[in-house]
Amino acid sequence: MFYAARSGGIRTYLDEKRRFAAATGAFEHHLIVPGRRERHDGSHHELRSLQLAASNGYRIPFGAGALKETLRRLRPDVVIFHDPFWRPLSVTRAAHRLGAQVVAVHHASPALNAAGIPGPDAVYLPPLRRIYHHAYEHVDAVMSTVDSEPDSGRSASIKLRFGLHPAFRPGPAARRGEHLLYVGRLSLEKRICDLLAAMAGAGWDRPLVLVGDGPARSAIELRARRLGIFPLIEFRSFVSDRRVLARLYREAACVIAPGTYETFGLAVLEAAASGASVAACASTPAALLAGPIVQRFAAKDPPGLARAVERAIATPIDVTAAAALGASMSWERVFEAELHDLKQLCR
Repeated sequence: MFYAARSGGIRTYLDEKRRFAAATGAFEHHLIVPGRRERHDGSHHELRSLQLAASNGYRIPFGAGALKETLRRLRPDVVIFHDPFWRPLSVTRAAHRLGAQVVAVHHASPALNAAGIPGPDAVYLPPLRRIYHHAYEHVDAVMSTVDSEPDSGRSASIKLRFGLHPAFRPGPAARRGEHLLYVGRLSLEKRICDLLAAMAGAGWDRPLVLVGDGPARSAIELRARRLGIFPLIEFRSFVSDRRVLARLYREAACVIAPGTYETFGLAVLEAAASGASVAACASTPAALLAGPIVQRFAAKDPPGLARAVERAIATPIDVTAAAALGASMSWERVFEAELHDLKQLCR
């Protein structure tokens, strides 16, 4: 359900997996997503649904009947859920009746989902945790980068891996601007307002460019006006061209990922491997993976965020480390390792 025209890391991962399967023939890969109408085009399957968020193209499917019928036609060896909301219990039972193994991918946490809903997080966390426990209860394995047990009652037995497109490498010397850059969905759980608070508190006159779409744009605009920094904010639409995106990363004074609840944070790695200055929340797994080339700050700490940005801007770009990071994270390696894990599961 999180695969849409302007979605981020999940779509990137699934598109790269589809390309790898087609290029290598190592496995047969089918993608089933909600769409405006039911259609089946080779390995791409869309089932009727209602639009949920126009800004990102997210949709809610009409039940799970068409999904289970599609699985019966495909007769897969492995069914991989990339969200916990599309009737996972009944679909897991249907997959098991077909002899398939079922894997739940822990892309997001109840805390992240709760933070994206207006109102107190404490209201939404208990029911969301029950949804996750319910969704993961009968699957054969959980795939995750982080510890999924507190959220779902199930530990991950398969590692969720991400790779990088070859475009995300240090490029020709680009003139770094004075502006700050955020790339991602404009939503409450991304804590963009922490970045606005850091800007106001530090008294910066640096512009902030926000690249992406999402439901929280009006809330971000309102917060910027109240802080007196709205003239410094520039909104730009979602960018799909990876080479353009890599250049945007390199041209910024600093790329900032303020989100507290990321279960990976692909944009952090993309920016770091491109040779950009990067500051990210310390809870972001990708920030830890990138090591010292990303400056980290504590969650929900705007003054700490501001200090991390200043450190990132003051630290010379380590082009060698950036290139090595990109070279070590090819999608080919990711899917070869994942295929090995899935074969082990199916034994």
